[in-house]
Amino acid sequence: MTPAAAAPRGAIGLWPAASLVIGHTIGVGIFLTPAEIIGSLASPALTIAIWTLCGALALAGALTFGELAARYPTAGGPYIYLREGWGDRVAFLYGWQSALILDPGITAALAAGLSAYTVVLWPSAAGLERWLGIAVIWIVAAIAMSGVRLSARTLGALTAVKVLVIAGVGVLAFTVGAGSREHFIPFVGTRVGAPPLAEALAGALVGTFFSFGGFWEASRIAGEIDRPERSLPRALALGVSCVTALYLLTTCAFMYLVPPGSMTGASEFARQAGEALLGSRGPVVFASIVVLSVTVSMLALLVMGPRVYVAMADDGVFPRALGLVNPTTRTPVRATALTAVIASALVLLGSFQQIVAFFICTSLGLIALAAAALFIVRRRVAASTFRTPGYPLTSGLFVLLVGTVVVLVAVNRPWQAGAGFALLLSGLPAHSLFTSRRTAAEPISQGASQ
Repeated sequence: MTPAAAAPRGAIGLWPAASLVIGHTIGVGIFLTPAEIIGSLASPALTIAIWTLCGALALAGALTFGELAARYPTAGGPYIYLREGWGDRVAFLYGWQSALILDPGITAALAAGLSAYTVVLWPSAAGLERWLGIAVIWIVAAIAMSGVRLSARTLGALTAVKVLVIAGVGVLAFTVGAGSREHFIPFVGTRVGAPPLAEALAGALVGTFFSFGGFWEASRIAGEIDRPERSLPRALALGVSCVTALYLLTTCAFMYLVPPGSMTGASEFARQAGEALLGSRGPVVFASIVVLSVTVSMLALLVMGPRVYVAMADDGVFPRALGLVNPTTRTPVRATALTAVIASALVLLGSFQQIVAFFICTSLGLIALAAAALFIVRRRVAASTFRTPGYPLTSGLFVLLVGTVVVLVAVNRPWQAGAGFALLLSGLPAHSLFTSRRTAAEPISQGASQ
């Protein structure tokens, strides 16, 4: 095996790179979030406006991370940007929580959600949900470890199917679905019986942003993208734009299919939408779409995620044996397996949702810092093959959005936010340990090379 820096580039083109963005970003949220937002805002106009606003701000973030990727076209993504902007210690904390909690936690959460919908398609598997989830994790991990080209092509094909299916649901809703345009009247909404507007808007902002969350992770695999300094900014912008269009289409389709007063819960909402679309076959069709969507999202994460650990190993702050890239498959097999092992354990323990909740605030806080690193690195080196349009307003608005979401989540979950911050700080002793070992090894390496 070889370090990531030794791997040749060019395995992933523009569409496969964009499919990483689309595939990972669109998970199960689009099938659950609209019910909560439509019900709380009680206004089609506000619902469409909040999706459009978050889509525009996510695009601002995509352009910001696109410039950072153009400046640092190597594996690691946010880890690299944090290191260059805020120093080794902050970057290590991002990698620490990604490797041990966030990446395997999200993988486990996706596996659990997928297995629950699999039972809808395969009722005889009831009671085996956790084992189904673990099986899916390892099947998807095997694809991710099989080779960059194969996993990228598989992801690109599945993402294309996913986009067509979700778009098809939107088109069918307005052509053959048992919906009504009267569900959009009054367009502005009456807000009778709805939560206070400020509270509803705050909740809707958090929900919509989480549906867009994760697009920045595509920058983790910049080292494997063909001409990343040019392709990755385009892939990020294309991916987020496609996601925004699909979210708006799907949300409008759901509002057309289900009366506003029926937005009482995600599961009931999905059942009604499915029946209004395809009758008694609707729930099974929706379950199939969710299984496809979540599988693609998990594959994208397992392709992108381990690249952070490769970058950390190259910096000497992660076990080098786990950060090696297989010379044949050009994938970090051991790092990917580590994520799958921890994710499998979390599925068995059933505690992954609580663990991920602890790290939501800290993870998003670090993403805001990674985006804000552009303000710092631009002062050092002005030249770049890609420059963020509308800078500094574009980048500033995205950082403000993420910061606002962090504050809203922390206010509503103060105990989890505090515990997450404490757990994040537990990475400081580990950083000191790795740094001391790296420092002790440097004189030996230098002496051997003389």
